[in-house]
Amino acid sequence: MRKTLIAPTKRIVIKVGSAVITNINGLNRQRIETLAEEICALRCRGYEVIVVSSGSVAAGKGDLGIVGRPKSIPLKQAAAAIGQSRLMRCYRTAFRSRDENVAQILLTRDDLANRRRYLNARNTLMTLLEYGVVPIINENDTVVVDEIRFGDNDNLSSMVTSLTESHLLVILSDVDGLFNSDPHNNPDAVLIHEVERITEEIESMAGLSSNDVGTGGMYTKVRAAKRATMNGCGAAIINGLEPGNLGRFFDGEDIGTYFIPNTHPMAAKKHWIAFTKKPRGKLFIDQGGFNAIVSDGRSLLPAGVKGVEGGFDRGDAVRLCDRDGNEFAKGVINYTLAELLQIMGKKTSEIETVLGYKYGDEIIHRDNLVLTQSEDKE
Repeated sequence: MRKTLIAPTKRIVIKVGSAVITNINGLNRQRIETLAEEICALRCRGYEVIVVSSGSVAAGKGDLGIVGRPKSIPLKQAAAAIGQSRLMRCYRTAFRSRDENVAQILLTRDDLANRRRYLNARNTLMTLLEYGVVPIINENDTVVVDEIRFGDNDNLSSMVTSLTESHLLVILSDVDGLFNSDPHNNPDAVLIHEVERITEEIESMAGLSSNDVGTGGMYTKVRAAKRATMNGCGAAIINGLEPGNLGRFFDGEDIGTYFIPNTHPMAAKKHWIAFTKKPRGKLFIDQGGFNAIVSDGRSLLPAGVKGVEGGFDRGDAVRLCDRDGNEFAKGVINYTLAELLQIMGKKTSEIETVLGYKYGDEIIHRDNLVLTQSEDKE
């Protein structure tokens, strides 16, 4: 069954957690060598492989005398500045000894939230794959701040999966997969081999990170898998510390947890709005506007907007909330905050009269809007 499910796979994103390739002393070079050998074996089998790798902060923090996780963004940035070159040197050495080339790609969320830069990043990655180079991607921790960080490389890996239209996301972790309860606390916990649909119950089975080198836990991995499956991509969580697991997984062995892709995936642009473009503000929508969007599948018009919160420019993503403040949608707005404050609550025929111009009748066009409720139900 597993082999049949992954048979159509050609392009793979492999996310490598810090716990897989680092230890208390920094980088685990032998583990990176083993991982490179397994990835090269997949390349020989005809797969295109993109790697999203953590490890730069863990590789550099020792030089700063840091034990555990860095406690501030400047410390994290400094550790990453030291460790990123070491991480890439290890990857380059491991792959070059097997006649494979690698390329470093460092990203921030702003790179993917901006549509033009998003497409530029995609073009770069697709060109590297065309020339047989293995891209190795990491968050650009040396410049990242809270407002633009991905949060963890599990999240980044799901975005890269969408960006590259990959067929499978494989998350290498320090556990065997998703269990029905925390295996660290419950020796009777049962490994779930296959998930058809990621529900709230499935998400509740995941806990937070319990190690000192990573920022993600099982919850972030399940959320990354959910985002990937909503894009029509399969996802898997397997133990990356066990040598040979990658090969065994692609041979169809029933290891780890496999998440089946949605049969009706979200459109690429709407997936980008839902999960990649970071919202900058909120609009509060009256009942009529809510019904028009949720029930009738229509665009948001100025008459439906009753309040705003935060700042935003034309082309930014915003959250749409009902009268009680509950978010029900996200969308890309056609007007700036200053413009919207002048036209909200008015008829479309009044826009040009008030502003002296108009970009369109819609505050947010239906094609640039995605329901949060539909995301959660998938």
